[in-house]
Amino acid sequence: MTVLLALAPAATTIAAAAPVTRSAAPYCYEEPSQPTADVSDLKARFTSANWMQTLQAMYQRRWPSGQGLAVAQVRDQYWNQFVQKNSFEAFAESMMVAIHEETHMWDLDPARTRWNVYTAAWINASRQDTTVPLYDGFPRKEILPLIKDRLSDSMDGIYLRDQTQGEYHLQGVLAELNAGLMGLPAVTVVQEYIKGIGASNARDIAATNLRYLLLYLRVAKDRHPDYWTKIKNEPKLRTLVLTQWLRTAYWLEKSAPYTGKLGGPNADKITQTNYAPENLAILEEFTGARVRTDAQKNCTI
Repeated sequence: MTVLLALAPAATTIAAAAPVTRSAAPYCYEEPSQPTADVSDLKARFTSANWMQTLQAMYQRRWPSGQGLAVAQVRDQYWNQFVQKNSFEAFAESMMVAIHEETHMWDLDPARTRWNVYTAAWINASRQDTTVPLYDGFPRKEILPLIKDRLSDSMDGIYLRDQTQGEYHLQGVLAELNAGLMGLPAVTVVQEYIKGIGASNARDIAATNLRYLLLYLRVAKDRHPDYWTKIKNEPKLRTLVLTQWLRTAYWLEKSAPYTGKLGGPNADKITQTNYAPENLAILEEFTGARVRTDAQKNCTI
C-alpha cells in the first residue's frame, strides 16, 4: 500500500471568484479517456530526462485531464519527489502519487484556496471549481464514532486518529477526496504497465474519502446545525459534493476490472456502505439531487 503525504495548511491570500453553474438533472458525470491508445513509442523512448514530455504525451492520448494538470503544474518543483524515472513501468505506477500530490499543489495554491474559508478543485481538463465557500467547519475526527468497521482502518489512523490530521475541517476532507479522484484515473488508464504495489490502494483512497465526506455531512446535520444550515445553502459547495459523488462512482466503475492491482476488496465493501440508506439520504438532502443506484451510478435521476 502506498502512503501519501499528509496535508498541512498553506499560507493564504484572497483569490478572485469564478462562477460555477450547476448542471440540470438528469446529469451523468463523464470525462474523456482512451485507455487503449497506443503509447508504445513513448515507452520505447522513455528516459529519466524526458519524463515530463512523456507524461504529457501519455495523458494527451489516454486521459486529457491528466495532461491538463501536468501542463498547469509543469513548473512545480516537487514533481521530482513523486515521479519514478528508472523505467517506464515504474514511471506509470508512480502516477497515482504524483498526480494525487500535484492535484493538492494546484487546489491548495494560496492564489486559489484560503484555508477553511474557500477552496478550489481541479475536476478535469474542462472544469476547475474555484472559491468554493467552506465556512470553517469542525474537526473531521468527529466522524470516527460513525465508522463501525475496520474497512478503512489504515486511513482512519492517518486522517482521523492522528493528533494533527484529525483536527482538519471540511477543507481537509474535500482536498483528500479530490486528490484521490485524480490519482485513481491516473493509474487506471495506464494499468497494463503497473507491475508492483505502488498504486494498490488507489480505489480504496477514493472510496474511503467519499465515506469521510458523507459522514462529515451527517455529523454536521446532527451536531452542528448552524454550520449545516450555512453549507446546505451554499450552491457551489452543493454542486461540488454532487460532482464528487458521481465522479467517484464513474472512476470506481472504470477501475473495477483492475481490483487487486489498483485496490483491495475493501474498496468495494466501503462503497457498499457509502450506498447505505442513511448516506444516500444525507447526500440527496444536501445536494437536492436524486442519484442512481443501478448500473449508472455516475448519474442523477
